[in-house]
Amino acid sequence: MEVQEKAPHQALEHREQGYRTPVTIPAGMPTVEPRLVAAMPESLAGYGTIVTDPYNHPVEIVRWPAQGWRAIDPDTGDEAGTTEGIFSFWWQGEVLYGRNEAVKDGYLLGWSRDPAHASETAANPDRSRILLWHVNYHPDGGQLFYPLDKTPFVVPLAKPGDDLEPKDFVAFYCDGSFGVCLHPNVWHEGVFPLAPSGRFFDKQGKVHARVSCNMPAEFGVLLSVPLRQPD
Repeated sequence: MEVQEKAPHQALEHREQGYRTPVTIPAGMPTVEPRLVAAMPESLAGYGTIVTDPYNHPVEIVRWPAQGWRAIDPDTGDEAGTTEGIFSFWWQGEVLYGRNEAVKDGYLLGWSRDPAHASETAANPDRSRILLWHVNYHPDGGQLFYPLDKTPFVVPLAKPGDDLEPKDFVAFYCDGSFGVCLHPNVWHEGVFPLAPSGRFFDKQGKVHARVSCNMPAEFGVLLSVPLRQPD
């Protein structure tokens, strides 16, 4: 599995255009832990839907907004459709990476311990949580994730709105027998396997507009997502 970024993560440069890797994060950054719940149709209401047939499940596409009083012509503004591919996640020691073939992009997603001390070569890492520095949403459409290896996973989500706060997130545990399809504008980052790696079928809007939030820069915290079943 190819890893695009091989430099030590403490020295990775923050590329503003992509939000793929963070600047150095000071040691001892406070954390906020979201509530952990089981993903069910009822608990996912307002965030997304359960997926059992990933190749036929619809992904909502948002019509291009009108710029004035003239309406967008019927059957236009949403013709780009969707793109799909494999979204892979893998741990290197205490650092989690991701690669989304649907949009040909790679990311440093987070760490299992304080990033100032996290190591890619840790022998027996504690991966009971992931510390996230970045979240985003897609105004052009939804996004579908389905576990190809039936691996259980956790996905942290927050409902739409630019006035986001870390406490708005809820972490949803999925047992690997189904996937999730997020509504447009729902805040997320990825889906995090309860295993050393995981492969997910990904389908999302082809326009791939992304609105981002840098948690340490905006709020001075990391999002500490538990990677386990709910109590």
